[in-house]
Amino acid sequence: MKLRPLHDRIIVKRMDLEKTTASGIVIPETAAEKPDQGEVLAVGNGKITPEGKVLPMDVKVGDRVLFGRYAGQTVKVDGEELLVMHESDIMAIVGK
Repeated sequence: MKLRPLHDRIIVKRMDLEKTTASGIVIPETAAEKPDQGEVLAVGNGKITPEGKVLPMDVKVGDRVLFGRYAGQTVKVDGEELLVMHESDIMAIVGK
């Protein structure tokens, strides 16, 4: 990847939601909600305090994370839609 996030920012790729309900009804993309889970593709070095110390990040590349539906800024890189967000926008790391 050609993006390297700065400070406490991370790059996340949204995970695809199922497009079919349990009863077999297919949901068109225009009616589907944005997924609120994603995989971390890149992380910055950490937040810089006013004293100049760098606080390490709690998330790492490969983590599956849960975030707010409208969190982050959407960017398109090499035809792929990604999210750039602050670590504080993440609500939880989803366990494996």
